[in-house]
Amino acid sequence: MPQPTNDNKDTKMAVLIDGDNAQASLLTKMLAEVGKHGLVTIRRIYGDWTTSSMHSWKEALHMHAVQPIQQFRYTVGKNATDSALIIDAMDIMHQRLVDGFCIVSSDSDYTRLATRIREAGFFVMGVGQKKTPKSFVNGCDLFIYTENLAPRRDSQQRQDRGRGRDRGRDRSRDAGRKTGTKETQPAPPQPEPQEALPQALYAGTDPMPLLREAFEMVVQENGWANLGPMGKALQQLDPGFDPRSFGQRQLSSLIKSLPDFEVRRDEEDASAGIWVRLKE
Repeated sequence: MPQPTNDNKDTKMAVLIDGDNAQASLLTKMLAEVGKHGLVTIRRIYGDWTTSSMHSWKEALHMHAVQPIQQFRYTVGKNATDSALIIDAMDIMHQRLVDGFCIVSSDSDYTRLATRIREAGFFVMGVGQKKTPKSFVNGCDLFIYTENLAPRRDSQQRQDRGRGRDRGRDRSRDAGRKTGTKETQPAPPQPEPQEALPQALYAGTDPMPLLREAFEMVVQENGWANLGPMGKALQQLDPGFDPRSFGQRQLSSLIKSLPDFEVRRDEEDASAGIWVRLKE
């Protein structure tokens, strides 16, 4: 089964979006995530474009050259988008136009599609909300939660507070000029807040049981495990496992933040990467 990686630039990916179950504001970040695993050659979004609920997509589609596929709702309360997306996915699979698929939806109806594509030897990636049923998540080789792509709310709140302090200093200086009083010295400039990580999805949840299981799958006789194979083992155990769900950007950062692991680099062979072992 193909396993697209950052180094495999020849891997072709098809992105199929269920417009009724996805967020237009995250399209840029979703395509960037898929781009880490290959070149996105097919970009399609499915929905009933005669409804007002699809209007939010129009600007984003023009920017990223995503092809909208019209699918009328033949019956009220029934979603015909699923069938249209599934039919197109099977056509693309049989024609061997790509090496992998990304299905953007939080709907469990795509579980069988994901497993069928995997059985044919294709890489399958899913993107959806945390509420996505585990059956669909586990049907993919890799699953990305959209909550890990959205900026954390308190990052914007910090920026708003910073703007409020600036306005307060401006009003203080203006008042000092009018009354003739001594102008208050402005506070030193504050550094611009950096982009924050998404709010941890599993706040208060211990990642150690899953990490320990993945470690045991790849540990060598000397008690050390390479972080690369360990990351692949984690994806096998839980395709939705993501260090960002625990407030860390990378698996290495998550491992280093845990007191249960010891971390080292191979000084003689830098290409060997990072090695970890459980502390006694």
